[in-house]
Amino acid sequence: MADSNPWKRSHYIILAEVIKEELAKKEELRNEKKFELGTSISHITLQRFFESDYDYKTHNDLRFIKTLDKLCIFLGFKNLNNFVTKAKATKNNQSISSKKEFPEDIVYNYCKTNFEFFHYFPLLKLELFDNLIFEQAPFRERIKNYSSKLCERNLKLLTKNNRSNFEIFDLDIISEEADKIVLKTQEFWNLVFIIESSGNEYVINELNTQIYFIKKINNIWKIWDNYNPNSGLLNNEIEKKP
Repeated sequence: MADSNPWKRSHYIILAEVIKEELAKKEELRNEKKFELGTSISHITLQRFFESDYDYKTHNDLRFIKTLDKLCIFLGFKNLNNFVTKAKATKNNQSISSKKEFPEDIVYNYCKTNFEFFHYFPLLKLELFDNLIFEQAPFRERIKNYSSKLCERNLKLLTKNNRSNFEIFDLDIISEEADKIVLKTQEFWNLVFIIESSGNEYVINELNTQIYFIKKINNIWKIWDNYNPNSGLLNNEIEKKP
């Protein structure tokens, strides 16, 4: 149901029924509170919420506040005030922790981009890394060197039936300075490449620890270097099995 875009009338009817059933079980809606708020929300009201079909006057309507109260209880909060209080606290915590979250985002986006990079083989599209790796970085030069050899061999990545994939585990910041952050990951890469002219397949199936060195240059944070013990593994495998 949630994957449908846009939602149809029937989706809002179903959601209204789910909310009604759940609210009937809530401790917060027992005794007087139940008679004050009720346990149902109109599917039309839900549709207006989703479509932001409310004006300023409606926001000050008591019925609107009661509806918000019930929605907050449905979502696991005691009431609307409890939701607002926790939302403010979460926002403040996010502001405090945002500095520590962004290097993890850089590394995660690099891994996604690296996987996309393999999809273009035998084309070498180093420009995909422009927003993630400094142009003058040694890491970028190493990617160019080992990937050029793979592209020269006309390798293609096999993705049908999810034959190639990757996962990232345990992103941890191990050191942090004003202009440099070092981050460690556990990564699993399962990659299947083929040379169509010969039909030869080459499989990389590795779980390893990688270290990323992220720098700030001209007030911009990007990856400067990376330690990956298996970076040249595929070229070595091809040389063993030409």
